[in-house]
Amino acid sequence: MLIFIIITLLLGALVGFLAGLLGIGGGLIVVPALVMLLPAFGIVPVDQAILVAIATSLASIIVTASSSVLAHHRWGNVPWSIASAIMFGAALGAWAVGYLAHNISAHVLQMIFSIAVLLISIRMLASRATEGKKPMPGSAPMIAISAFLGGIASLLGIGGGALFVPMLNYFSLDMRRAIGCAAASGIAIAVFGSLGYVIAGWQHYQLSDGFVGYIYIPALLGIVATSVFTAPLGAKLTQRLPVLTMKRVFGVLLLLIAVKMMFS
Repeated sequence: MLIFIIITLLLGALVGFLAGLLGIGGGLIVVPALVMLLPAFGIVPVDQAILVAIATSLASIIVTASSSVLAHHRWGNVPWSIASAIMFGAALGAWAVGYLAHNISAHVLQMIFSIAVLLISIRMLASRATEGKKPMPGSAPMIAISAFLGGIASLLGIGGGALFVPMLNYFSLDMRRAIGCAAASGIAIAVFGSLGYVIAGWQHYQLSDGFVGYIYIPALLGIVATSVFTAPLGAKLTQRLPVLTMKRVFGVLLLLIAVKMMFS
């Protein structure tokens, strides 16, 4: 257990930094890592690892995204007039999918995750520096779009940044403000998605074994203990580092992760 906690502490430091820098919430790294770690340490069977990994990842994003949003707010990167509608829609979609995800088989869920990560990696590798010229839609269409993307994010255990940043950038929002807004959506996805996974998994795992629903608490604590400190660092570096270059580097990493999970 000590080795497991140390690994999750290191994992949390990495995902916190990436959450702040790219607004991704860290789930794209946490889920594959926990899918390998949980069965390896005998915590859950292989066929339950993906569900527990997704639920735990979402719970960790509550802290990671909150820390990231606070830092982005200080830098003026969160357009709250837009973010409120996005957060509302994302919350609706995340809760619904979180509650229903346990009905999907583990193999299908892992393949969905792998394919989604593959598509996200391709999108990141193809990113361009300029934002789109489409006008921002009204509140109702934005809530509908956000509910759809929030549901996908909840199904994958990610904060939504990898989905929301391209969408917001397409609607003429500059990259830094899109990242800040996506980080805000991650809070809504994480809170309501986690609630869905807790309700769905309440009868399957016991609190005495370290679980709250499908969320594994020791892994959660290890991840958030360090991510809360590195997320502001990542957010600060968005002012200095070439975010587009970082996205492409991260895209290569995601491509490797997707291939690994597809054939594992």
